[in-house]
Amino acid sequence: MRWKSGRRSSNIEDRRGRKAAAGGGLGLVVVALVVLLLGGDPRALLQMMGSGSGATGAPAGPPPAEQAEAADFTSAVLASTEDVWGEIFAGSGQSYREPRLILFSGRTSAGACGMGSAAMGPFYCPPNQEVYLDLTFFDDLAGMGGAGDFAAAYVIGHEVGHHVQNLLGTSDRVRTLQQRSSQADANALSVRLELQADCYAGVWAAHANQRSRMLEPGDVDEGLAAAAAIGDDRLLRRAGREVVPEAFTHGSSAQRQEWLRRGLQTGDPQSCDTFDGGL
Repeated sequence: MRWKSGRRSSNIEDRRGRKAAAGGGLGLVVVALVVLLLGGDPRALLQMMGSGSGATGAPAGPPPAEQAEAADFTSAVLASTEDVWGEIFAGSGQSYREPRLILFSGRTSAGACGMGSAAMGPFYCPPNQEVYLDLTFFDDLAGMGGAGDFAAAYVIGHEVGHHVQNLLGTSDRVRTLQQRSSQADANALSVRLELQADCYAGVWAAHANQRSRMLEPGDVDEGLAAAAAIGDDRLLRRAGREVVPEAFTHGSSAQRQEWLRRGLQTGDPQSCDTFDGGL
């Protein structure tokens, strides 16, 4: 993946090396139980961990030197998403509000979303319009079969996809529907939201590739492997749990690959209607 010549984003806050304030033990249990989620709207879960007051903490040392390139990469990818989505929104007469991305180590305050933990994986907080990322997740993803630059970029693109949904009002409409749905139907809505974010990640990559020939041979395969690695069915099997489709919240490996591929192939946000026009 060609990324080093691109600009860097100014919308990054680096909290690595800060000690987070201690949270409740219950919160740690909750995070352990939802490690399979790997994204989405974490507010209800994170609020169980407390308000996170003062959780950015005092400096505990400089950021790890081995993460320097990963942090630089993250800044470059975020800048690319800003450029692409800015153009897409402008093309439809809208203004794109750029999200902030918070780099942290271990745990951090997520403001309106409570307390964030690396155990949850990357996540987006809609009220804050912020993406939260502990860079060690890229190592975890590689260990699950999602190695490579574009695999990591897909993850960032997915979380920015949630920001796009937030700006368009999709997230709010889904939450409203979920509140009056059965658990199975609420899960199905969550899956559709996550698959749309996968598709939006593909849309970003398609446009970025047109702008700067970003993708190299093998990159698409890396992204598709990452999408498969974090499918609900794959994660449940890895955890030794029964695979029950009605309990999925993010989609199967095949579904996540399908929607990422659709975004990559079309480059058209309109192709990402996982709700069949019914939302």
